Amino acid sequence: MSYDYVVVGSGSAGCAVSARLAESGQFEVALLEAGGPDDLDQINVPASFPYLFKSAVDWDFATEPQKQLNGRAEYTPRGKTWGGSSSINAMVVNRGAHACYDEWAQWGNKGWAFAEVLPIFKRMENNARGPDEWHGIGGPMNVADLRDPNPISHAMVEAAVEAGHFRNPDFNGAGQLGFGLHQVNQQDGARWSAARGYLHPTLGRSNFTAITHALATRLTFDGTRCTGVAYRDPTGEHTVTARREVIVSAGVICSPQLLLLSGIGARNQLAHFGIDLVADLPGVGENLQDHPCIPVNHHCTQPVTMAEAGTPEQAARYAQARMGLLTSNLAEVGGFMQLRDEPIPDLQFHGGPLFFLDHGASNPSGDGFVAFAIAVRPHSRGRVELRSADPTEKPVIDPNLLDDTRDLDLLIAGVRMVQDILGSPALSDYRGDVYPPAAGARSDEAVKEYIRAHLQTLYHPVGTCAMGSDELAVVDHELRVHGVDGLRVADASVMPAIVNANTNFPSIMIGEKCAELILKN
Repeated sequence: MSYDYVVVGSGSAGCAVSARLAESGQFEVALLEAGGPDDLDQINVPASFPYLFKSAVDWDFATEPQKQLNGRAEYTPRGKTWGGSSSINAMVVNRGAHACYDEWAQWGNKGWAFAEVLPIFKRMENNARGPDEWHGIGGPMNVADLRDPNPISHAMVEAAVEAGHFRNPDFNGAGQLGFGLHQVNQQDGARWSAARGYLHPTLGRSNFTAITHALATRLTFDGTRCTGVAYRDPTGEHTVTARREVIVSAGVICSPQLLLLSGIGARNQLAHFGIDLVADLPGVGENLQDHPCIPVNHHCTQPVTMAEAGTPEQAARYAQARMGLLTSNLAEVGGFMQLRDEPIPDLQFHGGPLFFLDHGASNPSGDGFVAFAIAVRPHSRGRVELRSADPTEKPVIDPNLLDDTRDLDLLIAGVRMVQDILGSPALSDYRGDVYPPAAGARSDEAVKEYIRAHLQTLYHPVGTCAMGSDELAVVDHELRVHGVDGLRVADASVMPAIVNANTNFPSIMIGEKCAELILKN
């Protein structure tokens, strides 16, 4: 099988780049996906996404034991279906601060300043609020206001205002600071993933082929030119040839793993596994970053939370009118705060009408609500490495959380800010006891102990195939892999530094940008 372009991975970026190349009508495009179609009902019902964790549509990764988290390994969900993580996430639409992209450009990545990517963001979206300086309509990604926000969510916003913070109705407008309700990737109360926006409308094109249950095992080369992809499906081993380029959009964990298995990476690591060297790029798998976060939960004194979502009444409301608790994205409330003396907000707030502790594994019964303090400008860096040369074996994932003490210091201050917000009068009609009691601690040592016991990430890993020109850069500013021809990477792994917000929309933008770079030539 031979195509002009072969895209590996149908996640947020992969859907965008493959669809845009196909719709140009100039090329034959193949898309390889290790999972299957996005046909589970739970994908479409917004509040059901936690049930997708550790399911057939989740890679179900786990980190190495984290030394700063009392030796705990952290669950790391990644989508394994059409749409990738956009099919199993909380649907939050955030771009990140303008200055995050300006930093990328200042580091030598021409074309990635915010003013240059803003037209892509606008082209991507179909915003229910209509077009303006910051937003667009008519794009493939539906962006909507929450259809039926929970009363607790409204009270949280009021509580933040009482605690001295701004109101902000649009985190993707002129500035991020302040609190409000998130916009979400939904349409009429149902999830709107990258697969729904980009892939489904493209499936009928004669120049587009989607191959499912196809695990990419290695890239093929003629010297240092990438010529295709070897993959494994239920029928055996196959190879697909790319006449022009291969685009790896397999995600922050699988993209570096595939490059390493194919001979692109640090010479010593490849030699250890007996893999022939194609390009000595020591940055492959390095620079792993994520958003560490810590929840503060409270029991709720009224039966209005997601604990009531499984009732026949709520099922009927959703089925008949697409209203009620099942329309919730769970993380309904957002906020941004600035604690350090720098131009980019460094603390994010997520809140919602449910208990959420230890990825949901330690939730008590009954009604509750939660708010997270999230360090969105982390200094700690980790890595992804091969565990073996077997492509079916999950790689080593070590985000090295809280390795830099500045991250812990920020989260201590963040916990106190969250405690103050949740203790404000606006929540007095709903607020029960804090859970667990340790979440109410105020002293530095007690808060540190709570953080080490219950910190997780916000499932936003990035950076493992970083864009740039330094010694650890993997791709250049046009997403071409250094040292080889015919190969690009387009997903969140190319971010040289993590954006200070949810990473799904920026990942889609990267896919759009990749297609734009190709089509302009």
